[in-house]
Amino acid sequence: MLKGFFNVPEPSNEPVRNYAPGSKERGSLQAALKAASDQVVDIPMYIGSEEVKTGKTTPIHPPHNRQHLLGQFHSGDKEHVTQAINAALGAKPAWENMQWEQRAAIFLKIADLLAGPYRDKINAATMLGQSKNAYQAEIDAACELIDFLRFNVKFMTEIYAQQPPISGEGIWNRLEQRPLEGFVFAITPFNFTAIAGNLPTAPAMMGNTVVWKPAETQIYSAKVLMEVFKEAGLPDGVINLIYVDGPDAGDVVFSHPDFAGLHFTGSTGVFQSLWKLIGNNISKYKTYPRIVGETGGKDFVIAHKSADPKALATALSRGAFEFQGQKCSAASRAYIPSNLWESVKENLLADLASMKMGGTEDFGNFINAVIDEKAFDKISGYIEAAKTAPNVEIIAGGNCDKTKGFFIEPTVILVQDPMYKTMVEEIFGPVLTIYVYQADHFEEALELVDQSSPYALTGAIFSKDRYAVEMATTKLRHAAGNFYINDKPTGAVVGQQPFGGSRASGTNDKAGSLINLLRWVSPRTIKETFVSATDYRYPFLGSDK
Repeated sequence: MLKGFFNVPEPSNEPVRNYAPGSKERGSLQAALKAASDQVVDIPMYIGSEEVKTGKTTPIHPPHNRQHLLGQFHSGDKEHVTQAINAALGAKPAWENMQWEQRAAIFLKIADLLAGPYRDKINAATMLGQSKNAYQAEIDAACELIDFLRFNVKFMTEIYAQQPPISGEGIWNRLEQRPLEGFVFAITPFNFTAIAGNLPTAPAMMGNTVVWKPAETQIYSAKVLMEVFKEAGLPDGVINLIYVDGPDAGDVVFSHPDFAGLHFTGSTGVFQSLWKLIGNNISKYKTYPRIVGETGGKDFVIAHKSADPKALATALSRGAFEFQGQKCSAASRAYIPSNLWESVKENLLADLASMKMGGTEDFGNFINAVIDEKAFDKISGYIEAAKTAPNVEIIAGGNCDKTKGFFIEPTVILVQDPMYKTMVEEIFGPVLTIYVYQADHFEEALELVDQSSPYALTGAIFSKDRYAVEMATTKLRHAAGNFYINDKPTGAVVGQQPFGGSRASGTNDKAGSLINLLRWVSPRTIKETFVSATDYRYPFLGSDK
């Protein structure tokens, strides 16, 4: 067995490819898109060493082209959940006892595979399966996931290096970071392939074994992730990938005595129901489970009267409508001072008029489809209601069509009531609602931002006045876990802006940071005395005579 204090490669953020016309990377990605489009894949579950095909299949279509068949996945039932748990528990002794540098090598290899030979394949899968354009897929499925893996390895070593600062005379104090006692359940969303990769690998990196349930609308790219995990040498059973209905999975997982942790990204309602279920079952578990979740957002942009209107409009165009607003961090509500509104409106409408909408295979399309029919119906319902609501005006977009794909125009709603439902409810689509406030009432507008939403994920202040920036930063202290000054409220970078929010937005355990990894270990302190005491009597017991 190797012995040594090993230094891992110093991480840096993966360079983002631009896919400009005529570039080698553009041609390579287009070839990967064609190759993926030309085949129909049969996707099994991955349980232990087995690729499980049940025969109960569901077709996978690109959200922007409902007629095209990409593949099908085999869904399971409660029995498969039990099998996955057993596989995870069976793999755990060897995995948690593996030297940390051997685990590190696997995840560093996954990162390098994604950066190199699998980059086009994972980006193409994300573009087709989740309807992300080339740039949005690149910053997500490639760059962010690569960053998660490399930075998490570095954070892991920093955690292991933390030791008690003092050992008294004749004593050696040590700190051991153990994996959790049991298995971790990872539930991942459709909107970020990077999140789908990070939620199971972060606990696994710390010696845990995982049962992973992805969103059905992300299974197409999840399959590619499992290919990479296996090629990198991740042992069977460390991460088990299942496609099972949520209630069936929950019945088995949250009743199991070895359930040790939940790593979740999804809706606030689902997360709260799972928390309640875990609480009701608390007496069944060997340990108190770790519950880590990132949930919804109603992310804001507030501008001071001194803000640059062009920069503000650009932040709204990008922050609200990249990936059709299907980011937890997407700008969904904006508070614009009256003195800037006409200029901001002019610039924003010009941006929207220039945006093309269509399939991801055409690199000229900035806007693609929303993820599925359920999302389409929900988002379009808000838009239709706004069309007839009093004191509400749709100033851009408003058209929806699901004939070929689930297309919704980037829509901007102007309201006179700052508590109108599209101003306070999470929509998770390409809808931005704007409230224009009197320019001299900035402090009141800040109070409105803070008090009108239960969420606290991301937010932004635009201002050239430093006093206004300071006021906003102070008054909105609890309104956003990721706060931006003169920038859009999206695009957190691993190693630079650890991501997460509080209130109804989650536990704020900051994905892409040492904070998150600490949730997946259970420390043990060890005190060793070199010369043990042989008499129970302390000096104070001695006689004064």
